[in-house]
Amino acid sequence: MDTAAERLAMLHAEAFDAPWDAAAFETLLGQAGVHMAEAAGGFILVRTVADEAEILTLAVRPADRRRGIATDLVARGASVAAMQGATRLFLEVAEDNAAARGLYERAGFVEAGRRPRYYARADGSRTDALILALTLSGRLP
Repeated sequence: MDTAAERLAMLHAEAFDAPWDAAAFETLLGQAGVHMAEAAGGFILVRTVADEAEILTLAVRPADRRRGIATDLVARGASVAAMQGATRLFLEVAEDNAAARGLYERAGFVEAGRRPRYYARADGSRTDALILALTLSGRLP
């Protein structure tokens, strides 16, 4: 494992059924406004453009879940987005991902939209993506 992109791709593969490859991470990490925060067992990528930011991905190894890593990474991502001038932070999450939805609800995200049948499952079924938003006003330390 030589590069950050390869390291992120390996961790992403542990966390997701449809992981991104190293080339995708290399591209993202080279884009303006993309910030990465890492923690033992996880990472978050956030992109800020003008006054909006988006969580591109949040990954935590299954063995490291339920330890507050994702909560910390979301808070760090929100802080960086706010410091870069974003007033709202968005993300997409599968409607049937109860654990992730709970994480984001506890962080203060609210539903802002929906993408019907957005995520494909290995069994051929599809599920909606919920678009969630968090207002960042007043979140700077």
